[in-house]
Amino acid sequence: MIGKIRIGLLSAALVAGPVGAAETHTVAHWRQQGQEALQAALAVQPNTGKAKNVILFIGDGNGITSVTATRIFDGQSRGGSGEENVLSYERFPHVALAKTYNTNLQTPDSAGTMSAIMTGVKTRAAVISLGPEAVVGQCEGSERLAQPSLLEQAEARGLATGIVTTTRITHATPAATYAKSPDRNWEDDTLVPEAMRDKCRDIARQLVEFDHGDGIEVVMGGGRRHFLPASEPDPEYPDQSGRRGDGRNLVDEWQNRYPEGVYAWNRAQFDAIDPLTADKVLALFGPSHMHYEADREEHGDEPSLAEMTALAIDRLSRQEQGYFLMVEGGRIDHAHHAGNAYRALSDGQAFAAAVQTALDRVDTDETLIIVTADHSHVLTMAGYPARGNPILGHVKSVDASGEPVSDPYQALDGLPYTTLSYANGPGHAVHDSFHEREQKGGSPGRADTSGVDPTARNYFQESLVPAHSESHGGEDVAVYAVGPWAHLIHGVQEQNYIYYVMKHALTRGD
Repeated sequence: MIGKIRIGLLSAALVAGPVGAAETHTVAHWRQQGQEALQAALAVQPNTGKAKNVILFIGDGNGITSVTATRIFDGQSRGGSGEENVLSYERFPHVALAKTYNTNLQTPDSAGTMSAIMTGVKTRAAVISLGPEAVVGQCEGSERLAQPSLLEQAEARGLATGIVTTTRITHATPAATYAKSPDRNWEDDTLVPEAMRDKCRDIARQLVEFDHGDGIEVVMGGGRRHFLPASEPDPEYPDQSGRRGDGRNLVDEWQNRYPEGVYAWNRAQFDAIDPLTADKVLALFGPSHMHYEADREEHGDEPSLAEMTALAIDRLSRQEQGYFLMVEGGRIDHAHHAGNAYRALSDGQAFAAAVQTALDRVDTDETLIIVTADHSHVLTMAGYPARGNPILGHVKSVDASGEPVSDPYQALDGLPYTTLSYANGPGHAVHDSFHEREQKGGSPGRADTSGVDPTARNYFQESLVPAHSESHGGEDVAVYAVGPWAHLIHGVQEQNYIYYVMKHALTRGD
C-alpha cells in the first residue's frame, strides 16, 4: 500500500484537521503549516512501476477559478470558512498545467480537447477523435483520419474499460473515448445529413457496434433518446419518445449482443446490479442529460456520480489484466453555460466526492489517477470579500483596520455585487445601450440585487457581456495526478501530453 502512504503524507500536511479563519491569525500556524508541507513534499518519491489500472476524471469546464470556488463552497457547506478546505484531488502530489486550445480555436470546445486527451492528437473544435485535417461536418474521407483512443487500445490489450458521465453518453466528452465523427452533434442518425448516413455512423450506433476487444464493460450516463426509435415512448417520460429515424432500438441490440449484460434506466434497477457478477453494464438515466446534483433527489430517479463510480470500479476490478475508466462530471460545464454558479459548484462538489470514492477503492501504488478539466469557463472571483464570506454571496469586505463589515460593498454605481460573476452570459441584467439607459434615467446596466439572495439555487450570476449562453474560457487548466508515473504530470504541457502519460503508465515494460 505504498501509494496510499504517499498520498497520506501529503494530505496530512495540506489539511491537518479543520482550520478556521480565527485559527490562522497567528505566526505560529503558518510556520508550522509551511514546515509540514515541506516535509511532505520531501517525502514524495516517484512511482515507476507499471500501472495496472488508469482512471481519468474529467471535470467538464472545471477551470481553476471553478476549482477554487468549489473548494470554498464545499468547505462552507461543512461549517468552515471555506478557504482552508482541500478537495480530494487537491491532495495529489503531482500537478501540471495543460494548454487547451484546439487547432483552429484559441478558446476550445469539448470535442477537440477530449480528443486530444484520449488520442494524443490535437484537432479542430467539434471534431471527435479525427486528425486535425478533418473538415467539420464532412463525412467523405474522415475514416482515413480516425485516431485510436486509449480506451480502444486498452480493450485490444485485454483490459476492461468503462465510461461514466452525467451527460448524455453520446455527448462530446464521453464520445471521444469510443467514437469517430466529423461532427460532435451526430448523436443519432437523424442528426447526420441524409446523404452521409450510409458512410458515417452516428455516435450512439458506434457505441453499440463497438468492436474492440470484448466490448466496453461499463457504460453509464444519460441520453436514452438517441438509442430508441421515434416510435417508442421513453420508459420514464411517456410523453417523450426516442429520436432515431432508422427504426432501430439500440438498447435491444445491445442486449442481444451481450445476453449476460445488465441494462438499467432508473435508480431501482441500478441498485439491483451486482458488480461482482454482471458481465456488461449499460445504464441510461434520462432521455437527455442526467439531473444536476442539486436537483437529483428532488427531480431525478438517478444515482450520484460517486455511486456510479463505485459500481464501475467494483465491476472493472474483476479484470485480472487491469482496466481503464473515464469518469466525467459533465454538468459543471452546463451550469456555467447557464450562468448558474450554485449548480456548477454543487456538481463540482459531487465530482470531488467521486474522486474520493475512487481513492477509497483502489491502491494508488498500482492505479494511476489523473484529474483534469477539458477546458475552463469565464467565471471570475473578484472584489475583496472578507475571509469566510459566502462564496455565492454579495461582497462584504473589511474596514480600515482589517475587520469584517456587515454591509455589502458598493460599486461605483451604488449597487452591491457578488464575489462570483461571469465575463459573458445570460446574467446581463439590461440589454439596452448605454445611451438608451441614460435617456430612461436608469443605472448603467446593472440590476439592484440588494433584496435578492445570491446564494439561492436558482440565482444567476451577473455577466458583463450579454449572451444566450456563457462561453468557455481559454486559459490553461490544472492536471492532478497520483499513482504510477504520476510524476510525469509536471510543468506546462500541451493537453495531448496527458494521453502519452496514461499510455506510458499502462504499457511500461511491455
